[in-house]
Amino acid sequence: MRTRNKIPDWGLHLMILPGLVMIVLFSYLPMAGLSIGFQNFIPTKGLFGSDWIGFDNFEYVFTMPDTTTVIRNTIIIAVLKMIAGLIVPIIVALLLNEVVKAVYKRVIQTIIYLPHFLSWIILSGILIDVLSPSNGIVNQFLSIFGVKPIFFLGTPEWFRPSLIVSDVWKEFGFSTIVYLAALTSINPALYEAAEMDGAGRWKQTWHITLPGMAPIVILLATLSLGNILNAGFDQVFNLYSPVVYETGDIIDTYVYRLGLINFQFGIATAVGLFKSVVSFILISASYFLAYRFANYRIF
Repeated sequence: MRTRNKIPDWGLHLMILPGLVMIVLFSYLPMAGLSIGFQNFIPTKGLFGSDWIGFDNFEYVFTMPDTTTVIRNTIIIAVLKMIAGLIVPIIVALLLNEVVKAVYKRVIQTIIYLPHFLSWIILSGILIDVLSPSNGIVNQFLSIFGVKPIFFLGTPEWFRPSLIVSDVWKEFGFSTIVYLAALTSINPALYEAAEMDGAGRWKQTWHITLPGMAPIVILLATLSLGNILNAGFDQVFNLYSPVVYETGDIIDTYVYRLGLINFQFGIATAVGLFKSVVSFILISASYFLAYRFANYRIF
C-alpha cells in the first residue's frame, strides 16, 4: 500500500513566511514611531534628531479639556454598540430558528448579511440621504405622524443613537449566523422530550435554546471587552461633523485631527499610545475571562 509523501516541517514553516514578513513590515516596524510620543517631534529632524521630552506630551494631553469628553464618548458609544450587538443578533437568530421553510430562511439571512460587506464610505452616503432632514425617507415617514424633521447626524443628542442603530444594522447579520450555528449544536431530542412534557415554544426557548446558546454568548461578550476603546473610526469619521463633537468625537478621530490636521504629532502619538496600552490590558483580561467562563483559549 502506497503512502502519501509527507510535507517536511520546514516546508510548512516556509508557507507562513510571507505572512510573517507582512506582519513584521506593517505591524512591528511601525512601532518605532511610538517614540514620537516622548519627543518634541519635528519631521525635518526625524525620529532620532528630535528632542526627547519624556512624558510631557502625556501630561499635556490629560490637561486638555477635550480629552475627558473624547474618552467618555468613546466608552459610551463602544459599550452601547457591544450591548446592542449582542442582544439584536440573539433575538433575530431565535426568530429565524422558528422559520420552517429553508428557502425563506436563506433569503432572510442573505438580506441581513449583505450590509456587512459594504464599507462605511458607501453606507455613510446612504445614511446621509436616508436621514436627511429635508427629503430623507425616515423624516418623511415620521412626518406622517406629525413629527417635525430631525437632523439625526447634525444634532448632538441624536448622533449617538444614529451611530448605534446604523452599526447594528450593518453587523447584526454576521453575528446572527454565528448564533444560528450555535443553535444547530443543540440536541433535537431535548425539544422532543420537552414537548412530550407539555412545554410550549416559549418554555423550550427559555430552558433549552438560551442555555444551549449561553457558551457562545459568553465567549463573544467577553472577547468584545477588548474593543471597549474602539468605537468605530470609519463609521464616525464618515458621519460626524464639528457640530456633534460634543457627543460623537472619539479617540481615533481625535488622534486624526491632532496629528494630520493640526500637525501635533507628539500629542497625537501620546493619545494613540495611551489607547493601545489600555486596549492591550482589556484584551488580555477578555481572553482570561473567555478561558475562565467559556473554556476558550488561543494557545
